[in-house]
Amino acid sequence: QVQLEESGGGLVQAGGSLRLSCAASALTLSTNNMAWFRQAPTKEREFVGAILCRGGGTEYADSVKGRFTISRDYGKNVIYLEMNSLEPEDTAIYYCAARPGRLALVTQRSGYNYWGQGTQVTVSV
Repeated sequence: QVQLEESGGGLVQAGGSLRLSCAASALTLSTNNMAWFRQAPTKEREFVGAILCRGGGTEYADSVKGRFTISRDYGKNVIYLEMNSLEPEDTAIYYCAARPGRLALVTQRSGYNYWGQGTQVTVSV
């Protein structure tokens, strides 16, 4: 059974940093494109960024470009979301998601087959 487990969320002051992790079980990251989404209260779940399993190319939402970085460790079967210069607007539940690597990278939520339970990130002013 595929499982994605996020961790690393918490409370941080504006301007601070956090690193989220997403550990995969029964799913090999080297053959899946992985993405991070987030959902703030009363808002739709939105794309944050993704990383291609082939070549390691990345794509980010405009709102996080230059501040967030996705990386991976195939040995540990884990992906990371490094978040710097955090803003109160980044407050949300952050989810990782997986999509088969043979498919193109997409930013739509419906394009991802597997999801984690999410980890809360709260940025205070």
